[in-house]
Amino acid sequence: MRRKIRRYDAFVRLWIAKVQCTGRHEEGAEYARLQLYHARSSFSGGILIRLDRRDRVAYIFIERNVARNAMSLAMWHELRALVGEVAATNGIRALVVTGTRDAFVAGADLSDFRAFRDANDGLAYEALVEETLQAIEALPFATVAAIAGSCTGAGVIVACACDVRFGARNAKVGIPIARTVGNVTTAANLARVAAVVGSARVTAWLLGAELDDAELALASGFFYELCDTPEMLAARAAAFAERTARNAPLTIASAKELFRRARANAANVADRDLLERCYGSDDFREGVAAFLAKRPAEFTGR
Repeated sequence: MRRKIRRYDAFVRLWIAKVQCTGRHEEGAEYARLQLYHARSSFSGGILIRLDRRDRVAYIFIERNVARNAMSLAMWHELRALVGEVAATNGIRALVVTGTRDAFVAGADLSDFRAFRDANDGLAYEALVEETLQAIEALPFATVAAIAGSCTGAGVIVACACDVRFGARNAKVGIPIARTVGNVTTAANLARVAAVVGSARVTAWLLGAELDDAELALASGFFYELCDTPEMLAARAAAFAERTARNAPLTIASAKELFRRARANAANVADRDLLERCYGSDDFREGVAAFLAKRPAEFTGR
C-alpha cells in the first residue's frame, strides 16, 4: 500500500509541474496539491483500482465499493498510472477494463468538486481526464470495457475510450449531467461518444439526462454484445480479449490509429469558453451541493 501511495504522490507532483511549466493555470496546480490529502486517505482505505495480468491480457479492475465506483481525482491519477504500466509492459496484447457487478463507473465523485474555486480548476480537472483517456486510446492493442450496472458520465467516456464494449443486462448507460452536476462535456469527449452512438443519441443523453437500459444501449451501438449475468460478461470479455491477442498486432495498431485520427479531426472544436461558463457558474455549485445533499437541484441559468 505504501508503494501505491508513493507512486501516486510522485505522479501528482509530476502533473503539478506539468501544469506550471505549460503555464496552464497556477490555481489548478494548487488544487492538485490539495488533493494529495484526499488521495492518500482514499488509498489507505483499500484498493480502488488494481491491475492484473493473465498471460497476454491485462485487466484493470475499478473496485470502489462505496459510491458505485464514482471516479475521484485520486482514481483518475491511479487509472492513468496503471495504463502507463500496461503500455510499458512487454508481452501484453490486450486490455480489459471492468468494474463490479453493480457498477462500471457511476460518474465522477462530486465531493472533489467542492474544492473547485473557479472555472480554471474545472479546466485542470478536464485536462487530467483527457490525458488519461488519450493514454487508453494510445495503447496499440485491443481495449475492452466489460460493463455491468451503472455506466454514467465519466463511465461512458472511459468506456468510449476503449475499442469494444460488452454489457451485462443490468447495465444503465447515459450522461445525466444536465440533471445532476450542471457542467458540460468537452469537445473531445463529445466526439468520443458520438463516434460510438452517433450525435442523435448523445444529444438525447445530454439534453434529456435519461439513462438507457442495456437493450437500448445495444441498439445504439454502445454495446457490441450483451451477456445475461455479470459472471458471463467477465468470461465473454476475457475470451474476446484473448482472441484479439492472437491476431496481427500491426493490423490492430494501424486500425486503431486510423480511428484515432478521424476522431481527432472531429474533436477540433473550441470549447474552453463553454467549459469556463459551466464550471464557473452558480448552477455548477448548486448542482454539486444538491447532489451531495441528496436533494433536487434548483438551476437558474446563472
